[in-house]
Amino acid sequence: MIELRDVRKVFNEGQHNEYAALSGITLTIEPHRVTALRGPSGSGKTTLLTLIGCLARPTSGRVSLHGRDISGLPERFLTEIRRKTFGFVFQQFNLIKGMSALENIMLPAYPTGRPHKELKLRAASLLERLRLSHRGGAKVEWLSGGEQQRVAIARALINDPEVLIADEPTANLDTALAREFLALLESFGQEGRAVILTSHDPLVVESAAVHRVVDMRDGMVVTR
Repeated sequence: MIELRDVRKVFNEGQHNEYAALSGITLTIEPHRVTALRGPSGSGKTTLLTLIGCLARPTSGRVSLHGRDISGLPERFLTEIRRKTFGFVFQQFNLIKGMSALENIMLPAYPTGRPHKELKLRAASLLERLRLSHRGGAKVEWLSGGEQQRVAIARALINDPEVLIADEPTANLDTALAREFLALLESFGQEGRAVILTSHDPLVVESAAVHRVVDMRDGMVVTR
């Protein structure tokens, strides 16, 4: 589904502070599976997520989606691919304060041009699935950490993406909430989505919900 071939990512290239965040990554991401990227801080996990999710371009190498090389596409095409293919759950959730849970969930779908009523129904159904229907009208800053994460997950799913990307998704959750999140991951894989996450939490990487753990160190894959 997603294939990376000899991908490198260099920051400040040609300058005195040049830094290679990724050094020759070759990796295949499959649908219907939950893949966890594991490694210490600075290993390149988050940088790799940004390349997979078309949030950044590789310095060299190739990133392919369904056999199509997307590495060098113009930004307007990458934006469309991001919108249709990927859903993102960020470590800090990045919800918009002052807006309700329902409004936050609907935001990524506005550029698609779908009718407002349709989007509202879709957002409401996601809230129901995640047991948050009773909080749909609440401003996100009034929600607990676990509730905010479920809103972030619903927002990531609003466009029905093929791939869900999550960066350290349990970092701010207690054990009970982390287990709830893992149960959700398992259901997403069963629906046919590819799930890619970063984590160094043993509760996550050793969970039955995770099908594959990719170990990283110093910008390289050390196990597949």
